[in-house]
Amino acid sequence: MIRNKLFYNLNTVNSGFTEFQKKQALLVDQKGSIVWTGPQSVALKKFKATPTVDLKNKNILPAFVECHTHSVFAGSRSDEFELRNSGVSYLEIAQRGGGILSTMKQTRATSHSQLLQQAKQRVDRFIDQGVATIEVKSGYALDLKHEIKMLEVIKDISGLYPLKTAPKIVSTFLGAHAKPPEFSSYSEYLNFLAEKVLPVVKKKKLSQRVDIFIEKNFFEVSEAEVFLKKASALGFHLTIHANQMSLSGGAELALKLNSKSADHVIHLTDEAITQFAKSKTVAVLLPAADLYMKCAYPPARKLIDRGARVALATDFNPGSCPTQDLSLVGLLARLEMKMSLPEVFKAYTINAALALGVEDEIGSLAVAKQASFISTEADLSDFFYSAGAMPEHDLFIRGNKVLKASKTRK
Repeated sequence: MIRNKLFYNLNTVNSGFTEFQKKQALLVDQKGSIVWTGPQSVALKKFKATPTVDLKNKNILPAFVECHTHSVFAGSRSDEFELRNSGVSYLEIAQRGGGILSTMKQTRATSHSQLLQQAKQRVDRFIDQGVATIEVKSGYALDLKHEIKMLEVIKDISGLYPLKTAPKIVSTFLGAHAKPPEFSSYSEYLNFLAEKVLPVVKKKKLSQRVDIFIEKNFFEVSEAEVFLKKASALGFHLTIHANQMSLSGGAELALKLNSKSADHVIHLTDEAITQFAKSKTVAVLLPAADLYMKCAYPPARKLIDRGARVALATDFNPGSCPTQDLSLVGLLARLEMKMSLPEVFKAYTINAALALGVEDEIGSLAVAKQASFISTEADLSDFFYSAGAMPEHDLFIRGNKVLKASKTRK
């Protein structure tokens, strides 16, 4: 017999993240889905025989969704930080054989089990900050054998956690991250990915999403469009690393192809901002990467004021953004991009879910969605205020309390 669980004596955040609904309750089924929400007074009468969990007047908000990470990789690129700090550009480092190609060599040489162990530690750090859904990209192997290895690592991460509290891992194939030395041209490499790699990824069910880095000295728009159309024809959802360092045309292509998201989007024309507002494509902003790269910040205020959907993420990776700190991302969004606190919460929950195409499952506390939420005595104003400090909280995934990784390690 399936038995439900009633969470009561809680204050839930409303959909706009501006105020709480006091004395509320959530009814959660054995599968971890919300089957009823409403006033506590009604719930305690309606579900008398249901096991209950008293959350003691704590504030409840949806678990965070981290929608852009490169959490599977080997090695470090800390030496490049010093180079960039001394004035060497990201593109120049890449042309010297550093950057993505440096990580490629180390990732290819690292075993599945080693990559998996390292990825688990990084995912633990996200979970400890209240994240229940994490996107992870491939793209640091750039060949068939090792890109598949990376995707298999991503697939295996959830299995390292107890079934009831395993995070949701969303896999993205980013083989088009850079051109490996085995290929003479970008078009030749993209054709290889489309004809030889994507069908294997599809057959093995290793990812439902395809990403590409469109930028000067990387992948150009015309070639990228052909590749992405082939990916779409195979049934993959699309996203694009777009307009990070220049008006590369990546954002415009994302809009043209109805991509789930366009990520970075620092350089946007006024027309593109208007088109984002008219589309369902989410603009994923990565201000911690902009801090590390000494870039301008995306025009978040213009995007939001026009009506565009905006999400936030860390862009955690070994080179251009080696931080997993959600509090820093939210703080930069507020300080540098003039986003309000409610907008930051929305960007890290339902809008991030929209960027991943999983908004029917997560991102808000509604009937038929996962009961994945944060429970805290802190006020909302305590979040995204102090860099490096997430307020004390408990994380529930599918209605089950998650033990912090720091408490489970010996």
